[in-house]
Amino acid sequence: MDTFFSDKRVIVLAPHTDDGEFGCGGTIARFVEAGSEVYYMAFSVCEQSVPYGFAKDELENELKEAMKVLGLPAKNTLIYRYPVRRLQESRQEILQLMIDARSEIQPDIVFMPCLKDCHQDHQTVSAEGLRAFKHSTIFSYEMPWNNLTLETSSFVVLEERHLQKKIDALACYKTQAFRPYADEEFLRGLGRVRGVQIGGHYAEAFELVRLVLGKSRVAVAGAQQVSQAA
Repeated sequence: MDTFFSDKRVIVLAPHTDDGEFGCGGTIARFVEAGSEVYYMAFSVCEQSVPYGFAKDELENELKEAMKVLGLPAKNTLIYRYPVRRLQESRQEILQLMIDARSEIQPDIVFMPCLKDCHQDHQTVSAEGLRAFKHSTIFSYEMPWNNLTLETSSFVVLEERHLQKKIDALACYKTQAFRPYADEEFLRGLGRVRGVQIGGHYAEAFELVRLVLGKSRVAVAGAQQVSQAA
């Protein structure tokens, strides 16, 4: 077993349901397979954007099904209901939720949208994510339809089973099936492009925001207690 993917605590920050699966679904599958604890924080269920004919809470239901496909227990899926395209109005609340998650989970690795993503909700989550998790390793995940730029400085190699898990998870989102980037051909094509870049078959690409090595969770907890006491 690849030790990098085992015995980790991972948080995926998703502005909306499905963002995390698009950006790092295969990587989530790989961490879960290796026995790591993965948490998924979705800040909007996009009730205002659900296509006609679907229930307003359908995206929340789809997210839960997608997480089952990826192997996350229900307790690790944290769902919030901020209005879509208006996350910036609640950025302090969102920051506090992240800080609370940081204190409880003590993540080793955080995945979040790119800091140069052009979507206003993605910008809020990435900016507050950097503030909340600046003492953890942070990777920005790829969303080509939103990224103004992305430095592909890091890659996670995927086997066919990891990519298939990503595809199957995204297939749970019937409300989003019309989007061109939800198409299996596109998902496989992007995975193949990133794989070829590193001499493999499939991969997901990330921009490394911060790398922290060798920090123990006990030391982190102790530092937090001192800070709180002060």
